[in-house]
Amino acid sequence: MNTAVITIKTDPAVKLKARKVARELGFSLSGVINSYLRNLIRTKSVHLSLHEEPTPYLLKTLRESEEDRKAGRYMHFDTSGEELAFLDKMIANGRKQKSAKH
Repeated sequence: MNTAVITIKTDPAVKLKARKVARELGFSLSGVINSYLRNLIRTKSVHLSLHEEPTPYLLKTLRESEEDRKAGRYMHFDTSGEELAFLDKMIANGRKQKSAKH
């Protein structure tokens, strides 16, 4: 079989972990990469999946957001124009408060 070499830069730890996972699945890392490239050609699309655990900060923020939602501490706008007008008003009020302090 005729082959071509592709040289990429990656973190050494990523390469080792990827090689380990590929072996656990019964593949070589080259086989996985070639399969990925063939799929890229066939579908003309890139599919990525991030199966990462949320950070404690994100979990805390989500809990706080849910508490605010349940307590009614949120704003609702029917149009983007209403939202922008609200934000403009907040910005203008913030500028007035800064000017009053000086």
